[in-house]
Amino acid sequence: MKVLHLDSNHPLLINQLNDLGFTNHEDYESSKLDIEAKIADYEGIIIRSRFTIDQQFLDAATHLKFIGRVGAGLENIDCTSAEEKGVHLISAPEGNRNAVGEHTLGMLLSLFNKLNKADKEVRQGKWLRAANRGLELDGKTVGLIGYGNMGKAFAKKLKGFDVEVICYDIKANVGDGHCKQVPLEELQEKTDVLSLHTPQTPLTMNMINADFINTFKKPFWLINTARGKSVVTEDLVDALESGKILGAGLDVLEYEKSSFENLFKMDESKFRWMRKGKKTNLPDAFQYLVNADNVLLTPHVAGWTVESHIKLAQIIVDKIKAKFC
Repeated sequence: MKVLHLDSNHPLLINQLNDLGFTNHEDYESSKLDIEAKIADYEGIIIRSRFTIDQQFLDAATHLKFIGRVGAGLENIDCTSAEEKGVHLISAPEGNRNAVGEHTLGMLLSLFNKLNKADKEVRQGKWLRAANRGLELDGKTVGLIGYGNMGKAFAKKLKGFDVEVICYDIKANVGDGHCKQVPLEELQEKTDVLSLHTPQTPLTMNMINADFINTFKKPFWLINTARGKSVVTEDLVDALESGKILGAGLDVLEYEKSSFENLFKMDESKFRWMRKGKKTNLPDAFQYLVNADNVLLTPHVAGWTVESHIKLAQIIVDKIKAKFC
């Protein structure tokens, strides 16, 4: 069985597939059109997020038996078309859930204790103790939207704190000993910290917008280690300016390219962004986030630790082996 690798991953993935008798080819540079021209020669694809595998691509992949996505979700794959063609879809949410849980907790504690702000000030010779007085997590209510692999991992990390952990999920009966499932209205009434753990779907695109933010009874902190396009950045900035959102930890941004490897979607020299009628070389909302002391930013690395890099690859190999060997 011939497998085409479209993104680089931990070398164990190719090494172990070789040991299992698969023939592995790598192509990390060709255009999607060029890949389509030769994809009929392959029974398997390994991809992260280089491009979208749509119906046209699948129509060209006449011998395809499986697609392995080295990540948690399958949003860059036309799953309906793939399943209609009998293509087996493999992902690895188990591989980076612990990493995401730890990163989410780290962002939250850093925001509450102003660690990024205080660190920057001390390096500048400023010793501002009162201005950097932190908050304690104990006694707060942490609300999760989405309670799958990632949400469960974060809730487990919170067990060492005296907090109430609640979640809202479109699936019924997902709550457990770490988290109580509640209606959305109850989550909006109680939440002090909102953490997103949802995949990218039509339901979650632009989910956190002005109307949604204003349904919360109390000002709250926002953590997003899920998908950037779930949050309307301009509405987030408006809420930060008004104090409705007290601070934000963002591992993902609306402006990310689909590959997650670069931030902005377009060549900055060829366009100008606008916010509230103001033209700028970069999005005004993004510039606000960069300069805000109550915002913590990381480059979509919550699930990309040294350990998860290995675990993600290993899980893909194990699932391919279980299905095809």
